[in-house]
Amino acid sequence: MNVFKKNSILKTENLSIGYQQKKNIKTVASNINLSFEKGKLITVLGKNGIGKSTLLRTLSKVQKPISGSVFIHQKNIEELTEKQLSTKLSLVLTERLPESQLTVFELIALGRQPYTNWIDKLSETDIEKVNKAIHQTEIEHLKNNRFYELSDGQLQRVLIARALAQDTEIIILDEPTAHLDMHHTIKIFSLLKKLVKETEKTVIISSHEVNLSIQIADEIVLITDNSIISGTPNQLIDANAFDNLFPKEIVNFNKTLQQFIINKG
Repeated sequence: MNVFKKNSILKTENLSIGYQQKKNIKTVASNINLSFEKGKLITVLGKNGIGKSTLLRTLSKVQKPISGSVFIHQKNIEELTEKQLSTKLSLVLTERLPESQLTVFELIALGRQPYTNWIDKLSETDIEKVNKAIHQTEIEHLKNNRFYELSDGQLQRVLIARALAQDTEIIILDEPTAHLDMHHTIKIFSLLKKLVKETEKTVIISSHEVNLSIQIADEIVLITDNSIISGTPNQLIDANAFDNLFPKEIVNFNKTLQQFIINKG
């Protein structure tokens, strides 16, 4: 299922990911061969600590791979400058924003930094892109608010709008619904699905929302203790890929319902 696609926008070749742990290198996963097409919503799933964030940080060049390569449009990202990469890929991490007095409009306008001049003056095009992103994420009523006044759900929409204003073909989000309740989690997933359809951008998110991902995602990357596999939700269900994702004494995957069910036995 990890077959390279003709029209892939982002792909990995024999990628090994991990991090430095004291004097040793801790390898999280090896021999990762993934290929993503334009205009897809892709979720990266797996249990806590399995390496979802490490994979996304490596795909976005925040973290160096242990070995192997990541390509955007056949170009190795190691050959791209930070500025070049920032016009191709935007990243939304879970870290809290530093304290400031920025308004929502100003925070979203930071997404235009790869294109602005040396004094960061916004052009008419920049302002149009920011306003379009605000409209696409349905937050016109918030644009003059200070960002620290927002709820977690509102702030997540603002960060998505900032990524849209950056106008990249690929948007990567690390746990965008981590602090949200079920209602707002579903709204963020629905928003991302709508944006993929409207903009044909490739959106890659890490998540713990397995059942929701099976319903909404175009493709899923499933990280387990032994492998990383990818495919459409139906392909992974047919391959019984979800069966051993969690301990069976807690939950079971119901193939008919296409979701995990709590084991009451």
